[in-house]
Amino acid sequence: MVPAKGESLKINSKSDNIRLVERLVDDVCHTYNVNEDSYGNILIAVTEAVNNAIHHGNQNNPDKFVQIGFETENKQLIFNIKDEGPGFDYQNLPDPTDPNNVDKINGRGVFLMKHLADKLEFKNNGQEVSLAFNN
Repeated sequence: MVPAKGESLKINSKSDNIRLVERLVDDVCHTYNVNEDSYGNILIAVTEAVNNAIHHGNQNNPDKFVQIGFETENKQLIFNIKDEGPGFDYQNLPDPTDPNNVDKINGRGVFLMKHLADKLEFKNNGQEVSLAFNN
């Protein structure tokens, strides 16, 4: 079910709660008649942002929460993901396409989000990310 304006989905920082986020994306995309290609981009980018919030932001602490908000503005679908972590330096991330970083496990999430969303914005020292998709 798509949250009403001003509402958000609040989940514990547990990996198995990603299914709730996937359901939210499914509901939003169904409600707004999103095409299949855009649906894939939205699903990957939003679940990646929530995974980052759970694992990196909240350090897998099930007592901490991730909030996922949704809104529409000027024919854009906007997802806002907020964690309770300390934030991070989102302006100085290693390039995952650099040959020195290709074998590293971490570092691909923000890269994916940048390339899949039409607009990516970090707020509050990186504790919050906003992903906008043209519809």
